[in-house]
Amino acid sequence: MQTPVYDFARKYADSGAVRMHMPGHKGKALLGCEPLDLTEIAGADSLFEASGILAQSEANAGSLFGCRTLYSAEGSSLCIRAMLYLALLHAADTGRPPVIAAARNVHKAFLTAAKLLGFTIRLLPQQRGMSYLSGALTDAALESCLSGENPPAALYLTSPDYLGNLCDIRKAAEFCRAHDMLLLVDQAHGAYLHFLPQTLHAADLGADLCCDSAHKTLPVLTGGAYLHIADSAPEICKSRAKEAMALFASTSPSYLILESLDLCNRYLSAGYPERLRAFLERVQAMRAALSASGWALCGDEPMKLTLRPKPRGYHGQQLAELMQQAGIFCEFADPDHLVLMLTPENPERDLCRVQEFLCKLPQLAPLPEADLPALSPAPELRPRELLFANTETLPVSECIGRICAGLTLSCPPAVPIVLCGERITEKAVQHMTYYGITHCTVVK
Repeated sequence: MQTPVYDFARKYADSGAVRMHMPGHKGKALLGCEPLDLTEIAGADSLFEASGILAQSEANAGSLFGCRTLYSAEGSSLCIRAMLYLALLHAADTGRPPVIAAARNVHKAFLTAAKLLGFTIRLLPQQRGMSYLSGALTDAALESCLSGENPPAALYLTSPDYLGNLCDIRKAAEFCRAHDMLLLVDQAHGAYLHFLPQTLHAADLGADLCCDSAHKTLPVLTGGAYLHIADSAPEICKSRAKEAMALFASTSPSYLILESLDLCNRYLSAGYPERLRAFLERVQAMRAALSASGWALCGDEPMKLTLRPKPRGYHGQQLAELMQQAGIFCEFADPDHLVLMLTPENPERDLCRVQEFLCKLPQLAPLPEADLPALSPAPELRPRELLFANTETLPVSECIGRICAGLTLSCPPAVPIVLCGERITEKAVQHMTYYGITHCTVVK
């Protein structure tokens, strides 16, 4: 597959041209990549008005994913805001109220978009025993989003979630079609799902709009992402997609990131499905070996190993520290889980090293599992109403009954326990305390 963006940058870097334009490094290598770092010079195209090499490269990506695909150099966060804006454009176009139904495990980008765009969030209930990072898509949860005076214009889901759980996207799509709703999916962790022997990609399973963080699971520089627009999406979503991206994006997208997305097209077209299938067979063997040695695993995302360390006698953070001492760095750990993200770029020695370390780790007395109550939606204000609110930060023990005004979270996983605009309950404080959150910003 052709790589027009990278080829242009390489030719320009080798041309000896006098760079009387941005960036300020003028192509002089301090890091080593500067010669390929460009701006919108003649011939380089412009991402949000693309008609040249960037348009060609995005079309190449779309041919690989089987739908219209746009590039983001600012991660899935940009794509999430654009998706929500497009859903609200469609709602206004069809006379629907600006209401978005969502599972609780939304990324912070969803909430910043809610502050900027002013829509109302209708939360699906959480099941008892579920981590705040996950949201089971039950029939009852789906039906609950229809409660209230105004039906939502769209349903927003996160799949895969941070712990490697996949939603039933087909079921969600059927539900949305039956109730004249759009289906939006934050699929930041699942760019590779389209290339499985049987696709699990949201765009193939019925989502109208979805996004992938290419950099999370494909060989793309950090910040590279895709917005996918299915054929089923309303015309207004298709015609105004670039406008939606430009609304929230920098006018100076990184050409290094765009070049890496461009080169990834060639990578994906040159036998990636076969390499992925072979790699996943190895991951399955690793999963079986860990299970046989007594490790409890959870989640059904193929390229993520999520351990539940407590049955083996360890907290997640404790296990993460032990692994770091051995030179192994995980993606995420909390008291109950440890997440390992794998890709075919991990050589066999990486997998052997992780497997050997975990299988040799002593079995300790099992630790008790958490018994946290389910979090119930308690919205009092729309996030937009908090944008300029007078706030204060207090110990969480003093926040019961107050309205959450900030994003009390870390990144990773960038998923809030209490959403801004919700009244903080005693149950919520139990969750925050358990996960080590000591302070919260509330409305004064």
